Amino acid sequence: MKRTIAVLAAIVLCAVGPADADYSVTGKGTWPKSWPKDLEPLRKQSSTFEGPLDAHQHYAIPFTKQEEFESAWPHILKVKSKGAPLRMVRGPNVFLGEHIKAGVVVHCPPPRQADNPATYIELVVDGSIVDLNRIPLPADTPIIDERFKDGKKK
Repeated sequence: MKRTIAVLAAIVLCAVGPADADYSVTGKGTWPKSWPKDLEPLRKQSSTFEGPLDAHQHYAIPFTKQEEFESAWPHILKVKSKGAPLRMVRGPNVFLGEHIKAGVVVHCPPPRQADNPATYIELVVDGSIVDLNRIPLPADTPIIDERFKDGKKK
């Protein structure tokens, strides 16, 4: 019996083996100080993901109150690169976590690399906290609506 357990443990250990993390995660928003000062209060509730390749930065900002989101929205739009898209998705979202229904993920290229894609916004829409009927969408921005992808309805 002990030998069987030892063999199974060895198989599991070999199967798992050394693993490399795809992202490094910081439990606060570490976005640049050049971003609008109105976003400063959101740093504590946010998370920063770096990766998976070339140190791309992903800033996940969850929201639980409609008023908080709506007051931050115009300032969030200021960090989007000109001409970069706004992706609309529904939760759960890998960056926000499985229990967060609404929020924003700002996807940025690696620092100091001008040849990478522009900073774009992923808006996690729940219809309550993030209600598209209550916020302005920028007119000069490509909108990619993936809320109903795979035929799933909200």
